[in-house]
Amino acid sequence: MPSLPAGELAVVAPIPGLVVKVLAAAGDAIEEGQPLVILEAMKMENEIRSMRPGVIKSVEVAPGQRVEQNAVLIVLE
Repeated sequence: MPSLPAGELAVVAPIPGLVVKVLAAAGDAIEEGQPLVILEAMKMENEIRSMRPGVIKSVEVAPGQRVEQNAVLIVLE
């Protein structure tokens, strides 16, 4: 996982899977607990949620993309 500047936080994939849907875009203000990405693993859809409020700096994945565990999905500032 790349190192990020102070104050930024990477939202990472807790498990390997397929990105089904991205629910936020760069520049969006988000709340703690807000769903950001839907990740499918073992035929189950998992909501990946924000760990804190912030603004999305970048979205690093797209629907249909396969990701490994700990892959960066979204960067918050």
